[in-house]
Amino acid sequence: MDHREFVIKVVSPAVFTISIFVFWELVCRFFKIPLTILPSASEVFGALWQYRAPILDNSFVTLWTTLAGFAIATVFGLLLGIAVGWHQAIYAGIYPVLVGFNSIPKVAVVPVLILWFGIGEVPAVMTAFLISFFPIVVNVATGLATTEPELEDVLRALGASKLDIMRKVGIPRSLPYFFGSLKVAITLAFVGTVVSETVGANKGIGKLMLDAQSAFQVPIVFAGLLVLAFLGIVLYAMTALIEQRFTGWAFRGQANR
Repeated sequence: MDHREFVIKVVSPAVFTISIFVFWELVCRFFKIPLTILPSASEVFGALWQYRAPILDNSFVTLWTTLAGFAIATVFGLLLGIAVGWHQAIYAGIYPVLVGFNSIPKVAVVPVLILWFGIGEVPAVMTAFLISFFPIVVNVATGLATTEPELEDVLRALGASKLDIMRKVGIPRSLPYFFGSLKVAITLAFVGTVVSETVGANKGIGKLMLDAQSAFQVPIVFAGLLVLAFLGIVLYAMTALIEQRFTGWAFRGQANR
C-alpha cells in the first residue's frame, strides 16, 4: 500500500469519523442539549466503557445470530439465484413471487416467528435470513440472466451444454453481482436481528437498547447504536476483502485510473 492509497483508505476515514464525534460533542455542549434527548459523544463513550460487560455479552449474541442468518441467506440465496437465472421462464415465474414476499415488512413477520419458535435467538436468525436473502437472489439471477446471447450461441456452436455455459461463464460472470449483494445483505442482516430482538428476545443489543430506553438510559441506547455500526463496518470490510480476493479481475480497470 503506497502513501496515497494509505491516506485514502486509512487516514481520510479516520479523520472524518473523529470530526463527526468532535462536531457531535461541540453541538451538545454549545446548545446544552438535555441528556434524555441527545447525549454528548463523551457521555456515550463513557456509557460504553462503564457498561462494557453487558454490552459485550449482548454484542456476541447479536453477532452470532446475524452471522448465522447471513450464512443461511448466502447459501439459500445463491442456490435460488442460480435456479432463477437458469432459464428465462423460471426467472419470469418466480421473480414476482420473490418481490411480493420481500414487500412484506419483516417486523410484521417477527411475531409469527416468535409464535412458532418461541422467544430467543431462533427468531432473530430467521429474521436476519428473511431480510438479507432477497438481494443475493436478485443479483445472482441478474448476473446469470444477462449473459450475452451471442456468447451463448458461440459456446453452443462449439458444443457446450447449458450446464457448461452456466458453470464456466455464467457463474464466474455473476461473481461481482454476488459479492456486491453480500455487502448489502450483511448490513440488512443486522437490521433483521435487531428488529427481532426489540420485539421479543432474551439477549442481544436490540434487547439491551430496549431495556435502556425503558429506563431512560439514553447513553446506553446510543452506545448500542455505535456497537452495531462498528460491527456492520467490520463485517462489510471483511466481505469487501473477500470480494477483492475472488473478483479482483473486475476492478483492474478501476485500479489503473
